[in-house]
Amino acid sequence: MSNLERGATALDEARRKRASMMLPKVDFEGFMKAREEDKANVKSASQYQSEVIDYFYKDEQMQGVKLPWEKTFDQFRLRLGEVSLRSGINGHGKSQLVGQVINSIVQQNFKVCVASFEMHPYSTLQRMTRQATGTEKPTEKFIGEYFTFLDNRLYMYDQQGTVNGERVIAVLYYVAETLGVQHFVIDSLMKCGVRSDDMNAQKEFLDKLCAAARDLNVHVHLIAHSRKGEDEFSPPNKMDVAGSADITNQVDNVMTVWRNKKKEKLIRSGKAKEEELNAPDCLLICDKQRHGEWEGEIALWFDAASMRYKGSQHEKVWQLKF
Repeated sequence: MSNLERGATALDEARRKRASMMLPKVDFEGFMKAREEDKANVKSASQYQSEVIDYFYKDEQMQGVKLPWEKTFDQFRLRLGEVSLRSGINGHGKSQLVGQVINSIVQQNFKVCVASFEMHPYSTLQRMTRQATGTEKPTEKFIGEYFTFLDNRLYMYDQQGTVNGERVIAVLYYVAETLGVQHFVIDSLMKCGVRSDDMNAQKEFLDKLCAAARDLNVHVHLIAHSRKGEDEFSPPNKMDVAGSADITNQVDNVMTVWRNKKKEKLIRSGKAKEEELNAPDCLLICDKQRHGEWEGEIALWFDAASMRYKGSQHEKVWQLKF
């Protein structure tokens, strides 16, 4: 090797060593800001004492909106800042049951916005009106009184078909911050612009949705479909929700709606025995309640005229009071 080549090699080695000692490009301002934010999030456990006392002595678990059925009052509540998943097989009444829940929410003086990408607002409201009046054909007088009550309490996002997930989040922020909405219904997950086979996109959307619910102190009701099983005669569970496991992992509550189609089939065939006739028409199954201790099944009976679910077989259907 010539002197010239040895000199060039030594120069390259010197440059390499100098480069290895240079700091990489760093966003120092961002680094320091993150340090301050992390510092602000580290708190003494004693700061949460009053909240722990409230949990034990103010029945914190039972704070929030009640479901329409009295027998559930001590079991489950719709708490602000949470996301509830309503899943079930296609055609098993998920949206129908949520409509009855919405009527109960507005009765308890909470504002609701429904973003149904599968049904026109007219169809949703027509069904809710029947559920509210308890009859198949409400009077014009009641319809007028009902919609007067709903004014500034219930809002409809009028958009059908697939919508970008970012738009859904933006609508949630708008109705919460501008209209004071406290309960936001999304029907359904598969219409939020997230492919069923894109697990990362589903996780990212749920991340944003759960963060928005906490940030805005809003309860989000998310409707999703269950995977197709061998038949419809056995209730699905949270493991059967179509899509990524992150869906049920991230939400606060998971409730499955199951319609007793075996009972319906036996009645149509004239082969139903007394035991089958007395069986519930629907099960609302709570598979997860992050901030509550109860999980289990809620037996419901369906009244076809009003499209309302009852808490017991022989319960009378009354017109709701507003």
